Amino acid sequence: MTADSVSAVPRPPARQAAAPELTGAQAVVRSLELLGVTDVFGIPGGAIMEVYDPLLDSTELRHILVRHEQGGGHAAEGYAAASNRIGVTIATSGPGATNLVTAIADAYMDSVPIVAITGQVFSTLMGTDAFQEADIVGITMPVTKHSILVKDVNEIPAAIAAAFEIAGTGRPGPVLVDITKDAQQAKAPFIWPPKIDLPGYRPVTKAHGKQIQAAANLLADAKKPVLYVGGGVIRGRASEELKRFAETTGAPVVTTLMARGAFPDSHPQHLGMPGMHGTVPAVLALQESDLILALGARFDDRVTGKAALFAPNAKVVHVDIDPAEISKIRNADVPIVGDVRDVLVDLDTAFRGTMGADKPDTDEWWSYLDGLRDEFPLGFQPTTDGLLSPQHVIQRIGELTGPEAVYAAGVGQHQMWAAQFIKYERPNSWLNSGGAGTMGYSVPAAMGAKVAEPHRVVWSIDGDGCFQMTNQELATCAINNIPIKVAIINNSSLGMVRQWQTLFYDGRHSNTDLNTGHGTIRIPDFVKLAEAYGCLGIRVEKEEDVDAAIKLALETNDRPVVIDFVVSADAMVWPMVPQGVSNSYVQYAVDHAPSFEEEM
Repeated sequence: MTADSVSAVPRPPARQAAAPELTGAQAVVRSLELLGVTDVFGIPGGAIMEVYDPLLDSTELRHILVRHEQGGGHAAEGYAAASNRIGVTIATSGPGATNLVTAIADAYMDSVPIVAITGQVFSTLMGTDAFQEADIVGITMPVTKHSILVKDVNEIPAAIAAAFEIAGTGRPGPVLVDITKDAQQAKAPFIWPPKIDLPGYRPVTKAHGKQIQAAANLLADAKKPVLYVGGGVIRGRASEELKRFAETTGAPVVTTLMARGAFPDSHPQHLGMPGMHGTVPAVLALQESDLILALGARFDDRVTGKAALFAPNAKVVHVDIDPAEISKIRNADVPIVGDVRDVLVDLDTAFRGTMGADKPDTDEWWSYLDGLRDEFPLGFQPTTDGLLSPQHVIQRIGELTGPEAVYAAGVGQHQMWAAQFIKYERPNSWLNSGGAGTMGYSVPAAMGAKVAEPHRVVWSIDGDGCFQMTNQELATCAINNIPIKVAIINNSSLGMVRQWQTLFYDGRHSNTDLNTGHGTIRIPDFVKLAEAYGCLGIRVEKEEDVDAAIKLALETNDRPVVIDFVVSADAMVWPMVPQGVSNSYVQYAVDHAPSFEEEM
């Protein structure tokens, strides 16, 4: 036998190394590492302790011990919203898991991709009302994209991988993985990548060409078009494509509360935020339009007012990756299901092809809108009680900090002022609880954002009511070197409820006074509270001290900073559309509504 014939003999295949045998808990940690996760927020407990043991040995995962599970959930949201990565939070069974529900529901409403991993009691005890047992899969089913119960150790890698696939693709959202304690303790070969079987889950990303052309034709014929931009443009990372398309069409742009930053505030085509507390030009542009091109927006009640009276003369092109949203509230003349970034590229091409060298004739439309901008600029009146103007404080925070920062707001008046008076020039710079309106969102969301984007300044703009719901996460920030800045807009009340009581309940302020501000017993004293948590605490009561306090906060990066801005309780959010009426009744201020013609 020659040497050549010897070399030609087929060799047996190389023996593959046997898959390492890991416990289910080790498989959880290893799966997260292989999925590229670097940061998780959580609290250990009896049913999840198995996972926390190997977590201690991981050199790739930074676990941040939060002080409340809701804080961990909001931190995961802030992490995801600021960075476009998937946020991860971990909790134990029973009350640990149920404490996550608010954050999970919040993420579901705002399409935020997070994965929540919870421990569950032994599978043999499920259904027996065992200690700290709760059917968290059943509880969260309505507010997750998917909830997975794992009772078999062999299924853990696939369940974790599937959770990330579901959370981050299509319309993003939260996914829960609940793992029994016996599955965490058992051992099995760890096989990666696992086989993921998701029957029926096939998000549509490429839109139908006929629908694209139909939309382009409507836009070419429109005299009063508006690009109605929702948070889907940010989640879909389509801001550059939006800007290019807007400039191609010359159409005015409005950005919803969830879309602030999707289109630069400084752009001449931007009319501001629409809705209940939107700018007059943005509100009336939608109301008077003949074509609304909705991009990743869902026609929620805070934008439309009374839906039956919203934009009565407008045709609608509705673009969304979630087919369930299209025609849910407002019937779409041209429904387009697809990834908004790809759709915008296709629309731009189709519109250019339709128009050729011509430009849409929208001069009369822009003349009307520019008149509204001149007559009804966004502004505020000075306070009459000698206390700080909250709008001025928030405006100065934005001006002194700049557009590269991240701003996370709580819920209420300060949220609306932060949306109105800070100029947003880039996506992922504005974080808030839009759909659920969750008080307590701001501080932990800012914490998560700072972990995700440590090179950016991160402000939590909070109210004195919201702040008291989750301020314990300041301890997490101080101990873990997460130097966020917190601006408490302290009007000593539940401000938005108080505003409605003033306007619609004859000034009967039932149970809205919090006794935290000017002329009260100040319980708690926010400066002392900040210092107790290892933060720099500052109180500002005079306008001439506002800038100095903000600059000191920006210069302080060795610990969190909390500034107690003592503002007037009488300040209100304007403009405003009263609930349940047409947006045509937008009020610029008390008893001051724009007059406009039904037909231009």
